[in-house]
Amino acid sequence: MAAHLSYGRVNLNVLREAVRRELREFLDKCAGSKAIVWDEYLTGPFGLIAQYSLLKEHEVEKMFTLKGSRLPAADVKNIIFFVRPRLELMDIIAENVLSEDRRSPARDFHILFVPRRSLLCEQRLKDQGVLGSFIHREEYSLDLIPFDGDLLSMESESAFKECYLENDQTSLYHAAKGLMTLQALYGTIPQIFGKGECARQVANVMIRMKREFPGSQNSIFPVFDTLLLLDRNVDLLTPLATQLTYEGLIDEIYGIQNSYVKLPPEKFASKKQGESGKELPMEAKKLQLNSAEELYAEIRDKNFNAVGSVLSKKAKIISAAFEERHNAKTVGEIKQFVSQLPHMQAARGSLANHTSIAELIKDVTTSEDFFDKLTVEQEFMSGIDTDKVNNYIEDCIAQKHPLIKILRLVCLQSVCNSGLKQKVLDYYKREILQTYGYEHMLTLNNLEQAGLLRPQAGGRNNYPTIRKTLRLWMDDVNEQNPNDISYVYSGYAPLSVRLAQLLARPGWRSIEEVLKMLPGPHFEERQQLPAGLQKRRQQGENRVTLVFFLGGVTYAEIAALRFLSQMEDGGTEYVIATTKLMNGTSWIESLMEKPF
Repeated sequence: MAAHLSYGRVNLNVLREAVRRELREFLDKCAGSKAIVWDEYLTGPFGLIAQYSLLKEHEVEKMFTLKGSRLPAADVKNIIFFVRPRLELMDIIAENVLSEDRRSPARDFHILFVPRRSLLCEQRLKDQGVLGSFIHREEYSLDLIPFDGDLLSMESESAFKECYLENDQTSLYHAAKGLMTLQALYGTIPQIFGKGECARQVANVMIRMKREFPGSQNSIFPVFDTLLLLDRNVDLLTPLATQLTYEGLIDEIYGIQNSYVKLPPEKFASKKQGESGKELPMEAKKLQLNSAEELYAEIRDKNFNAVGSVLSKKAKIISAAFEERHNAKTVGEIKQFVSQLPHMQAARGSLANHTSIAELIKDVTTSEDFFDKLTVEQEFMSGIDTDKVNNYIEDCIAQKHPLIKILRLVCLQSVCNSGLKQKVLDYYKREILQTYGYEHMLTLNNLEQAGLLRPQAGGRNNYPTIRKTLRLWMDDVNEQNPNDISYVYSGYAPLSVRLAQLLARPGWRSIEEVLKMLPGPHFEERQQLPAGLQKRRQQGENRVTLVFFLGGVTYAEIAALRFLSQMEDGGTEYVIATTKLMNGTSWIESLMEKPF
């Protein structure tokens, strides 16, 4: 059991166990010893639901990464390919199967598509002459993966691009399918609210699935009261800004992949290593980040400026606890101290790690360039000088700063101005192409199609109205003891989270006009519950809302929703689901065309 998944109001271990059961059943179909050949992208998500020990119990002896040419030697009866339904992967699989040595004992081949079987892929395998080699061709519907006690992700890296650029709604079908799985395990969600075109489609697919499979109506008492579906393009601004929470900054600077982060090793070398002239470690330090670690759960969602004081307070508490050993006189007292020792040592190790991470982040956040970039971002978000060419951006282009940094800033300016004046937009495009190369023309075109970098339509800027009505900019933000979600960006309140907050209280009717200014329809659906399953709320019991971000979510938005969950008079607890955990850099990267 992953204990941290059952901390919240919704026990996500139930989902994890259901997914693990399905995996075990498939492995048992392939009797005998096994080797798994992994599509490399899937190893991270799978690691969150099934460790190697589970696979070993079911006779998995070897694991390989999917590569061209011949498979490595393995004395096993079954070879199982775990892959996403991608045509280019089918060609590699065909190459693997065809290069099997006919003289060695025959091995059985199986293929498991994650999350769906694909006729196109099977046709490609048929064209290559290998489809008949597979005994089992099945799908494993790993739609929503539990990352933490209140966090689920599909980890579909190209969902935003597929929906908004390629008009491919596959990921929306998977989202609806994942929601149906949740309802099968946690009961029907009585109220569905949504904003945006994709949200509308997901709700429609869910309603259709419910109609087509009447047996899916279950008699489980509903755990969730409300589902809120939000399109990413309703709030394009938030991911572009630099996140300022502890977890958000770790992700911005080092990138968190499937709840793991790789960090430069020198900060983590022990003092003895440095002093004894021993070689410092070269390998990156890999740490898992989730709420199973007590200290991380406490500081992850704080504004980075509030983290230092927590760490120093913890250091004093831990050193005082270790000092207690001098006071232990009797055998009973010594025994008690020894029993607490493992927990204290784990706490000390955790503190050392997070102090090192905080030092690494501080090196970045105290740099002049970070401060200049943040100043420009905050000017844009508070509505200052969004309609003309920005000097700082000009200088960054002239000094050839990383292209993604430039694109994030230019897109942020465009979004905060409801599009740029044609003259300003043309100037930026020309400068970018002349400095970074004309192959980036396709990328600029993608950003325009996605609504991130576009000319202003009808010469009207709606952002100031949206900003004032939804209170997106707060001048007097308290980073140490916040009283508003704007602390996650030191002044800017994420639009997406503000919509969730206002939906809970006083309701969206109060912001009807602003909702019309944001892209896509807004709607409400009710799902009938069988008699006897209607919830009677106990005095003081909070509602539970599932917020599903279609197109990706940032750690700062997650922190803001957790902040709302913990508010004394909030009345609502939030669970977050998304197609992908992302930040501005990974998002823009997913929209960039690779130069040939």
